[in-house]
Amino acid sequence: MTTRRHYPRESLADEGHSLNLTQEQADWTWTGLRVFSMVAGETRTFETDDCEIALLPLSGGQSTVEVNPEGGSTAFFELEGRVNVFNRVTDFVYVGRDSRITINVPESSADGVELAVPMARCDNALEPKYGPAEEVETEARGGGPATRQVTNFLTPERWSHADNLMCCELITPDGNWSSYPPHKHDDSPECVVNNEEIYYFRIGKRGNGPGGSVGYSTEGFGMHRTYIGNRPDLEADDPLALFDENVVVRDGDVYLIPRGYHGPCIAAPGYPMYYLNVLAGPGGDRSMAFCDDPNHHWVRDTWSGMELDPRCPVTSASGVVEH
Repeated sequence: MTTRRHYPRESLADEGHSLNLTQEQADWTWTGLRVFSMVAGETRTFETDDCEIALLPLSGGQSTVEVNPEGGSTAFFELEGRVNVFNRVTDFVYVGRDSRITINVPESSADGVELAVPMARCDNALEPKYGPAEEVETEARGGGPATRQVTNFLTPERWSHADNLMCCELITPDGNWSSYPPHKHDDSPECVVNNEEIYYFRIGKRGNGPGGSVGYSTEGFGMHRTYIGNRPDLEADDPLALFDENVVVRDGDVYLIPRGYHGPCIAAPGYPMYYLNVLAGPGGDRSMAFCDDPNHHWVRDTWSGMELDPRCPVTSASGVVEH
């Protein structure tokens, strides 16, 4: 398996995508992610092949989606979208494997659209389904400086209509920590599920709202850590056992986590952090269960005595939340 995990913005771009991360590029089995933009009047058609996907608007205006499942009935959806990921919770469309998708951006859309397409290989072909923004649950998780918003649009507990794909969005107000305590869900003996995971980052610039952003920042940054920790089942000189990486992440970067503890993700002061998590694995049951690093698990107990950061939740289906 490849040792490269951090892909800066545009390093996975091709002619049709600003980001095209396939399972082959990641050198693993289950998860992938594409991001692309479309202008007014543009139409794009593609196949899902052996993957189920979500069509998740990142920015822009409305678009229409036609889905033709193999052996099924054609379905039509309209996506409302959002100004950007720090502006509101968005609607989305789930599409099963073995389907043809046609996306059209109307001529009246001045801003076009930018879409993320998280994907996972799966066995069963499910019908397409629309997810209204108003039905997507958000929660403020953690406490004190570790408070963040989790948007559970395609998590197992909130969206059962998927075979293997799991996704959520996180917004971390500037200066806060998320993905903390460090945790893992890999092939370690103590883990109950083994998931590949993608982190796709967008970095904002603090606006006038409580935790929102005026848009994306090319100068902003955050930090991300992944490490293996104590693995008695590995030889001491195994390169995997020695893996410990702390990286600067910027707007549009991707980080891949095939195994190991991951966290924290830290949003630098002045720069709110968004990331899209994409998970899937071989277990057969969709589960985001994890194991904390035992050295830091105690931190969770301290949150019960802390106030949540009042900037969270940051967004809802109606827009930036006023606190």
